[in-house]
Amino acid sequence: MEVLFLCLFSIFGSVVANQDERLPNKCEVCKYLTVELQATLDRSSRSKEVLEVGEVLDTGKRKRKIKYNTSETRLTEAVDNICEGILQYSVHAERPGSLRYSKGTSQTMTTLKNLVNKGVKVDMGIPYELWDEPSVEVSEMKKQCETMLEEYEEVVEDWYFHHQEERLERFLCENHILKSSEQECLKEHWKGDAGLKGAEVTSARDIGEGEGGKTHDAGEL
Repeated sequence: MEVLFLCLFSIFGSVVANQDERLPNKCEVCKYLTVELQATLDRSSRSKEVLEVGEVLDTGKRKRKIKYNTSETRLTEAVDNICEGILQYSVHAERPGSLRYSKGTSQTMTTLKNLVNKGVKVDMGIPYELWDEPSVEVSEMKKQCETMLEEYEEVVEDWYFHHQEERLERFLCENHILKSSEQECLKEHWKGDAGLKGAEVTSARDIGEGEGGKTHDAGEL
């Protein structure tokens, strides 16, 4: 039996044990708020629906027709549950800065699950069935997203109705929410997975037999 043996220097230990020490900052919250809102608006951008607004008065005045693409209805629908989308993110502890937040299972968590599937007992401090639940970091980001969206609702509306030619991230985050000294995370862009830094991966035959069923803490792996 061939078992994967990993020596990951100080990476796995940060997955759970230190999550409460690394909460999202204002820049990261604004960055992903705009990512989610822009993506939601983009999905409805090609709609050709026409809405009728107003009431037919005794004078016989007809209802006004407006395009859904430029309507307040479209914005309201996009904003309503925008911060719920944050809960789909995971913490990718092996990535730097704001790039640690991304949808999908992290490389670290995937490796841990693979170890479990190979029969290695990994102690994460929480039940296995809760591994995929939103982390403390992600839940905090959702909470801050809701607060930020409520506070800057009028700014978002101003962008939607008058400034869509400008990137939402620049208009909202750079121009209205963040100080110049707080904008560093906006410069961080994902360029592909470079792999786990500081990780040494080796394969050893029958190493599982030598472990004798020992339980490993995530920080030890």
